[in-house]
Amino acid sequence: MQPVRIVLVDDHALFRSGLRGLLERGTAWRVVAEAASGEAFLELVQGLDADLVFMDFALPGIDGARTTELALARRPDLRFITLSMFGEESYYSRMVKAGARGFLLKDSAIDEVCEAVETVMAGGSYFSPLLMERLARHMQTRTAADDEPLSTREREILVAICRGLSNQEIADELFISKRTVDKHRANILEKTGSKNTAALVVYAIRTGIVEV
Repeated sequence: MQPVRIVLVDDHALFRSGLRGLLERGTAWRVVAEAASGEAFLELVQGLDADLVFMDFALPGIDGARTTELALARRPDLRFITLSMFGEESYYSRMVKAGARGFLLKDSAIDEVCEAVETVMAGGSYFSPLLMERLARHMQTRTAADDEPLSTREREILVAICRGLSNQEIADELFISKRTVDKHRANILEKTGSKNTAALVVYAIRTGIVEV
């Protein structure tokens, strides 16, 4: 694992302490700063020697989405992973638009946290599988915009991907072959500039194809 300098932004000191211990255990990663509020984080962000920020959404004062947006305006090199609890799904679109690249539940296993860090630091996007499952239950879809690069069929498949369906399940649901779904999925990845399923979910939320 490459050395990663991490900042923790959460208003619960006990949670920050626990996460710090997990992140620094057996890795080259180091927590270089902590903040208990968005305001406190923004005061120190300009001079931070850091790569990645774990950002709680439900912060006192300025919330995580606005804090992320303001921080990226000052430090566009930083990468953000959102920390959330079940029941906060309605806020994910705001975090996506603000610039967050990773999304984790606060009770995620350390293996998943490590996967999220590695994915985001490699330039990708990460969505917790449990969050994807949860989002699928609450998603709404919108009609296509004139400038939407995806075809109607590709949009149908993208929404199905966001619902957590496999290519075979999508094929069965749409009465088409799995090979056709494979081809559409490849086209969707290319058109959206996405590298994986997590990035597709982020794209769908960011562009409003699905709403949560």
